[in-house]
Amino acid sequence: MAVSPIDIAAFAALLAILAGAGWRQASSVASFTVASRDLSLFPLVATLVMTEFNTSTLLAFASAGYGAGPMALALPAVFLVGLLFYTLTVARAWKRFDRLSVAELFTVRYSKGVGRTASLLLLLAMTGFTATYVKSLTLLFTPLAPAWMPVPLLSAVLSLVVLLAVLPGGLVSIVRADMVAFLATIVLLPLLLVLGMKQSALAGGLTTVFPTSQLTVNPIAQWESSALPMRFVSTLMVITCFTYIAAPWYGQKIFAARNTKVAFRAVGLSAVLVFLLYGAVVLAAAHLRASQPLLADPQLAVPTMVLVWLPRGLRGFAYAVLFGAALTTLAGVWSAMATMIAADFGGPKLATVSSQRSLIILFAFGSWLGATFLVDRILDRLILANIPVAALSFALLAGFHWPRATTAGAWASMIVGMAWGVGCYLVVGETGGYTWPWAMYGIPLIFAVGIITSLLTSTRAAPAMTPMTSSSP
Repeated sequence: MAVSPIDIAAFAALLAILAGAGWRQASSVASFTVASRDLSLFPLVATLVMTEFNTSTLLAFASAGYGAGPMALALPAVFLVGLLFYTLTVARAWKRFDRLSVAELFTVRYSKGVGRTASLLLLLAMTGFTATYVKSLTLLFTPLAPAWMPVPLLSAVLSLVVLLAVLPGGLVSIVRADMVAFLATIVLLPLLLVLGMKQSALAGGLTTVFPTSQLTVNPIAQWESSALPMRFVSTLMVITCFTYIAAPWYGQKIFAARNTKVAFRAVGLSAVLVFLLYGAVVLAAAHLRASQPLLADPQLAVPTMVLVWLPRGLRGFAYAVLFGAALTTLAGVWSAMATMIAADFGGPKLATVSSQRSLIILFAFGSWLGATFLVDRILDRLILANIPVAALSFALLAGFHWPRATTAGAWASMIVGMAWGVGCYLVVGETGGYTWPWAMYGIPLIFAVGIITSLLTSTRAAPAMTPMTSSSP
């Protein structure tokens, strides 16, 4: 279905609003990196939701909804559980720490070597994440691209547009654009669900394309389901709980919160909102199956919904909303990566606005390369990129909550975590379901090694951690 001039105008109008909201020159390094540490509840909730609401997960979850039906609501529940775990375990702790980079915790609590290794592991993971984000954004816009435009060129153009949006104001630009995108998103996704339910009813409803066993979430009955095994979903819950606590893009925004109370409430609210938004997409995609049962690629469920269900004008609006989601997620992760480089490796020379912009450009180019040459199946690559982050889970939680944790314990847990995760992937593989031994055996192993090594090498109390700036409760 062709895109009309009205759609193009609507897309351009919302994109202009997003750009106008975010187009603000940073007045200082603190403004560029942590928004002057003064975000109140609404902007923090909006930016946390839009950071998590990315096109990679959106296309992957919609694909699952199209293939498995309503039982795929278990996938958004992964984020509900994971972000609530974050809320309870580290939201307040990160704000009390209140630095520039989450990797600084490992330097302050253990040693510079541990800190820099943690930073490298996080940068490796984020390089993988951003490549999948660029890939999903390209897939989203492929149906609209001119026939003469090759996919790598489309990917480069989209990356450049995102890059231009973040360079002026850094985190301030991202948060301001996030607020606009958030308001548009909470209008679009429920609308898609309502339209999908109407179209599905005309075609006979979900029962015409899904067996009864897939119409609800039943973890026990669906544990080994061929459509979406809950065994696999349970591993994602464990992985999410023990990786999101170290997410630099979340930590950077928690550092930008006005105080610990705002940080705690914002993450808790974000957990619920992210679940509801992704849940709407999953159900809409399930209803799409009833009216469009022969979709060639389930990963294209979202663009199909937009092009088939929405009238002229709203199609352009919808694509602008989806582009806005990708824009702010990508920009947020690039910003966090640049801040980590300055905080953990570069010192004052890289802690300038011009240096931060240069680093963001470098990371954008790396993301384009990864999306063009390395990423194929989006969800699989997103999960794989979490291996380095999961390896940090013991060192992070013990760093905040267990004074007897030692540098040796941190090193041992990180080495075992990386070795176990990579080993599971190489030996068991994706077809063999490597996420089960990685998550269900690997996470307890990481903690066991960290605890035992710490107990054997503990000789003194942990060093006190003082925040960079004061934070009122």
